[in-house]
Amino acid sequence: MGAAIEVHGLIKSYGTTRAVDGIEFSVPVGQVFAFLGPNGAGKTTTTEILEGLRPRTGGEVRVLGLDPWTEGARLHRRIGVIPQEFHFFEKIHPREAIEYYGALFGLRPDPRTLLERVHLTDKADAKFDTLSGGQKQKLGLALALVNNPEICFLDEPTTGLDPQARRAIWEVIQALRAEGRTVFLTTHYLEEAELLADQVAIIHRGRIIVHGPPAAIVAAHGRPDRLRFDGGPEIAAVLRRETPLSVSLRDHEVDVELGVPADARRVFAALERAGVPWERFRIERDTLEEVFVRLVGRMDDGVLKGEAAP
Repeated sequence: MGAAIEVHGLIKSYGTTRAVDGIEFSVPVGQVFAFLGPNGAGKTTTTEILEGLRPRTGGEVRVLGLDPWTEGARLHRRIGVIPQEFHFFEKIHPREAIEYYGALFGLRPDPRTLLERVHLTDKADAKFDTLSGGQKQKLGLALALVNNPEICFLDEPTTGLDPQARRAIWEVIQALRAEGRTVFLTTHYLEEAELLADQVAIIHRGRIIVHGPPAAIVAAHGRPDRLRFDGGPEIAAVLRRETPLSVSLRDHEVDVELGVPADARRVFAALERAGVPWERFRIERDTLEEVFVRLVGRMDDGVLKGEAAP
């Protein structure tokens, strides 16, 4: 399929400060790529370099085979961008906004089709300043699609939206991938990245600390699966005595780390032998958010400094 975005040794310096410090990654065509990191990590700087809005200090960058800075005029006709907290002319209607954007590209898009796509047809003739936050973001997404882009850069498109509006945006992103388009997504919602992304990269202090499919990252850096019981100290005592597994007790919940599936059978067999009553149980697995917090925290503590990203 090839790569829609290729980044090799990218550096961006401001005086003696390196906001982006030699990062490398690639984004295959037709995938959703989530670029994650805490505030000040280098996400926005990197994204603006990819969009051709900011020059780089060093390294190589190609977006659709083009240099974003020197070939930006050609690139901008092939990409769509929705900035964080999208704003537009206060009194313009969504239908007019689409027509206006189309004129900038020398195109005549069908406003109704684009508004239907983002579930905004009922607001086609409403003034922009009367739209809710979610409706404004939907319009921004519609405008990002005016030129039929090959890559969509979506900068925190669901920040501040209610659950229903967020899910509507998710549906559009999933549809874009189904059409073979590439989506470069930045978000602070880690569950959103875990749900939508084929690959994620976590950047911190200008360096990528991990990169890969969300499930693979969780498997590599998350804790073992836990069997969690609603119970008390008696359950914990039995399992510590009768099994070699790690058992912890907190707030009337007992966690048992599972190394292999057979460990779950050992747990239930031990409880049955002891005749200890127990209430509900469930399997707990680390999420991408939990792994993110742990990795960033370890880097802040100096554990990951100098380590190569997997």
